Amino acid sequence: MSQKNNNIKQVAIIGAGPAGLQAATVLSQNQVQVLLIDKQAKTGGHLEKWSHLFPDSRPSNEILKVLQQGIQKENIQFFKNKRVSKISKSNGQWELGTDDGLVINSDAVVIATGFNTFDAHQKEEYGYGIYPAVVTSENLESIFKGETTWPFNSSGKDLRFGIVHCVGSRDAKCGNLYCSKVCCVTAVKQAIELKKKFPGATVYCFYMDMRMFGTGYEELYQEAQTKYNIQFIRGRLSEASPSQDNRLQVKAEDTLLGRPAKLTLDMLVLMVGMIPAVSLEMKNDAVYLNQPAYGSSFITPDDVFLKMNHHQQAGLFITGACKGPASIPEVLQDAKATSIEVLNYFNNKIK
Repeated sequence: MSQKNNNIKQVAIIGAGPAGLQAATVLSQNQVQVLLIDKQAKTGGHLEKWSHLFPDSRPSNEILKVLQQGIQKENIQFFKNKRVSKISKSNGQWELGTDDGLVINSDAVVIATGFNTFDAHQKEEYGYGIYPAVVTSENLESIFKGETTWPFNSSGKDLRFGIVHCVGSRDAKCGNLYCSKVCCVTAVKQAIELKKKFPGATVYCFYMDMRMFGTGYEELYQEAQTKYNIQFIRGRLSEASPSQDNRLQVKAEDTLLGRPAKLTLDMLVLMVGMIPAVSLEMKNDAVYLNQPAYGSSFITPDDVFLKMNHHQQAGLFITGACKGPASIPEVLQDAKATSIEVLNYFNNKIK
């Protein structure tokens, strides 16, 4: 059981990804004791998995290093390999229970559990897990980082890559009607990186609609077309299958030209969308953190206009991508806003 100093306010933060790290840093700078909890053995969350970030191709480890340095303080305690399953409140104090029996006490709780990526095995028509040359956007980042190898002879010439947008997003069959928000720009970023790695390659992006909402995103899209000659085809892939020369053959419909398309590729990249990492269930004034059911939604704020960082109970806060798809800059800014809400809660509610 963690020891609580009654003279210092304590906040338990569930999740040590970008949102959790940013919130921990801001709160610790304001003399709050932070109890940072994560189911993994290290901090960083999904940010640790990426090679470079859009829109300026900044190395992700630069951002991660700053965030990790921010929690190197005496008033931040990191609990690794701990999965919180239950949160309860009594007399204004919170008690968190982990699956291995640890009990952690705090004055407030911040849920920063982030997201999971869609399981591409569910889209059987694309052959993920069947054909080695079919990978996800996360897998490709691992290849860019040199952690895994290319699933083809990377010294070959005239390589052809296909990138499929909206895998597990905007798909009623998957139960996910929402847009994952960052898939389009991630696809553009990865397409450019493939062209930089293999200048003679041809890269195709199969998209539903190009949703380039952020600063610099539309410019990156234009650069992909004019400077790197990325080929954008409006239409969904219907299937992928092996070709006679041990490559991949894909079928799609070009909805702009109104005709079917059949292409042979060396690698197919699936832009897997964001799905919830946890769901919340209320029972007798206790909150249970569960693995979300198939097709379930993200954590809903108390008020989407006025209390975006609050959950139903006073002193329980939510931040980052646990509320829905978000980019790294959005997550970091949201974590700062959440920290201010926690401090206001202490000033106004806890005496």
